[in-house]
Amino acid sequence: MTMPTTYWTTLDSPLGPLLLTADPTGALTSLSVPGQKGGRPAPDGGRRDPAPFRAAEEQLRAYFAGELKEFHLPLRTEGTAFRERVWAALDTVPYGATTTYGEIAARIGAPRAAVRAVGGAIGANPLLILRPCHRVTGADGTLTGYAGGLERKVRLLTLEGAL
Repeated sequence: MTMPTTYWTTLDSPLGPLLLTADPTGALTSLSVPGQKGGRPAPDGGRRDPAPFRAAEEQLRAYFAGELKEFHLPLRTEGTAFRERVWAALDTVPYGATTTYGEIAARIGAPRAAVRAVGGAIGANPLLILRPCHRVTGADGTLTGYAGGLERKVRLLTLEGAL
């Protein structure tokens, strides 16, 4: 039995080259940046092919040009039920706004004590930029960790007018 093909490509961006992966249906499964904590490498046995990523490329270019505020792309992630709830909550944080780890915990009905687990789930987000984990700050508004690096978080929030 052969494994379904994972597609991948790289796109140039103001944050450096972006590595995108997609499943056989074309749904995006990851977007990572160089040096990303927990970032995914190009998949072994995957097929480099820019074709499944045309819409993502167009939308990312428009986003970085300040012309797009919301992505409309098929996404598919695999995580625990808790992580999937956290990631779905990230999708509700609008362009130009920020939220806190505690607010994300409240949105998913998790107790205040779950803030660290929420932070762990946010840090494991496989779809940087597309699933806006860069919009999450510390309770006092400080820019806390970002898997893609704090400098990139500042650039994204500045682009969105949140800083």
